[in-house]
Amino acid sequence: MSIATDPTTAPGGQRRRVRPDPEHRTVERRRIDGTVIDTISLDPQIFGLVPNTAVLHQVITAQLAGARAGTQSTRTRAEVAGGGAKPFRQKGTGRARQGSIRSPQWSGGGVALGPKPRSYHQRTPKKMIRLALHSALSDRASEGKVVVVDEWSFPAPRTKDAVAALAALELGGRVLVVLGPDDGIPDRSFANLADVHAIQITELNAYDVLRNDWIVFTDATLPGETTPVPGKPAPARRARKVAAPEDGEADAGSGTAEPRAIPEAVSEVAEPAADEPAADSEGSDG
Repeated sequence: MSIATDPTTAPGGQRRRVRPDPEHRTVERRRIDGTVIDTISLDPQIFGLVPNTAVLHQVITAQLAGARAGTQSTRTRAEVAGGGAKPFRQKGTGRARQGSIRSPQWSGGGVALGPKPRSYHQRTPKKMIRLALHSALSDRASEGKVVVVDEWSFPAPRTKDAVAALAALELGGRVLVVLGPDDGIPDRSFANLADVHAIQITELNAYDVLRNDWIVFTDATLPGETTPVPGKPAPARRARKVAAPEDGEADAGSGTAEPRAIPEAVSEVAEPAADEPAADSEGSDG
């Protein structure tokens, strides 16, 4: 009798679930004044997945558990001062026998089975953490709650400018602003807004994504690869600052560079006359 290899006929084949292909979603790329620059397609492997609720629950539970301090502590009867002597004799008093006034049943005594300092850390595989983050981002993208701006071009840290930018982008409720390492000015601009949480791209996690209504990225912090939507203008990339070329030297990467001028010391070398014999490369015999 041969063993079936078809997943549908295998013993556990009926319990297997085939997840649908990632969905391609688009978002308008805008400036902080609200004007639309173009439309880009988000990375489907990050913003187009079907959210895995089981993984989301496990990862977020582990994250919240890891944030607990675990410093609570109570004293046992061995740690409470006093109580070394027997409070009264064993028999003849009509009362229950007692050995110490620091027993748990006495007022001021130790605590039985009380909390002690401990760690609530739960080990979570990196693949599960990544899947949970992508599931959370996909959930917000499916609701149209992902916003992309070109950059936060604030001249100076000002809360008024941050409020004006959020109003121009039509963002309400709780907003998660994802910043890069060079976004110090917008970080200070959003600091005084109670409903805005600014976070670095390296600290982005599933819990902060789910607890906010809107997620705002910039060109520098948007994860994954983005492609322009056909029929829409291509995204305007920020030009790199390069040093100005010297005379006769072209920019790096250009194919129309003019040749450098030959130094005069090299160009003025006299060529030997036709009737003059050329010098022997090996030297004369002497």
